[in-house]
Amino acid sequence: MGFYSPATIVKDAQRHGLRVKPVDINCSGWLCTLEENNSPTMWGKKHACTPEGLLHPMLRMGFRYAKGLSEEAGQAIVRTRGQRPFESIADLAVRVPELRRDNLVQLASIGALNSIGCATAKEAQTQLDLPRNQQRLHRRDALWQVEQAVRFAGPLLDGIPEVDVASPLAAMTPEERLVADFHGTGLTVGPHPMAYRRAELKRAGVLSAHELTQMQSGRRVRTAGCVIARQRPGTAKGFVFLSLEDETGIGNAIITPDIMERERVTITSEKFLLLEGVLQNQDGVVSVRVERVAPLREAYSKEDVDITDAEVRSHDFH
Repeated sequence: MGFYSPATIVKDAQRHGLRVKPVDINCSGWLCTLEENNSPTMWGKKHACTPEGLLHPMLRMGFRYAKGLSEEAGQAIVRTRGQRPFESIADLAVRVPELRRDNLVQLASIGALNSIGCATAKEAQTQLDLPRNQQRLHRRDALWQVEQAVRFAGPLLDGIPEVDVASPLAAMTPEERLVADFHGTGLTVGPHPMAYRRAELKRAGVLSAHELTQMQSGRRVRTAGCVIARQRPGTAKGFVFLSLEDETGIGNAIITPDIMERERVTITSEKFLLLEGVLQNQDGVVSVRVERVAPLREAYSKEDVDITDAEVRSHDFH
């Protein structure tokens, strides 16, 4: 995927109007695929890059992004569901023996099994587009069913079809889904982690990446984001350059050698940073010359709680 991680590329694609859908047992291939999307996009009726007959493309994440799932198992899912739809999670486990228990748990935790039992991909997509409280299964229902499916039933019950039903478990919270997405796929197609704290950050005077582009050069600003890159070129005389991402885009920051020396641990270890400094706009290139750096949680008075426990990653010093 190049310099940026798949998580960053997916968010950039979404900001540019591409609808991205998660891994799904009824819809995904091994690789990412394009599907027809009838929902309106910023592209309008036709886009120059749109394949013929596919007016509003939608990217479907492939099974290869489910961590721990082998290509053999992913291809077996696609091949087997082509014969007939999966009736239940137990049916999936029996008909695709290439799937280990940990694979099924991973697929359930990322929501890939929520549409199981749907007869067609279109029906599956309709089910997934429903509000979460109206979907037939949620992630913890699927996890519950996985544990039942992998247990040996014995000769008396073997071969009797099982139907997936709701579990006594509560649905995952948005934070739990976010953590599960990053743990299971390394990305999320849902809201950016920063979006969940935007109201609090706005009250604290923290500007988004997009808002920085509207500010005058020389103005003192506060900004924050998920660190997606830390760079220290050999020709930069000790200066460090950060790229911070939020739901609106990517912002750039310049760390002087003295601040890097003083705040090294914070700069190199924190996943989300709060920066204060002077805005620089040179020929349309916007950056913040940093004077103060701190963990982002300081901005919303949650000193013991980070913005998320999701395993976000950065591209550091390469």
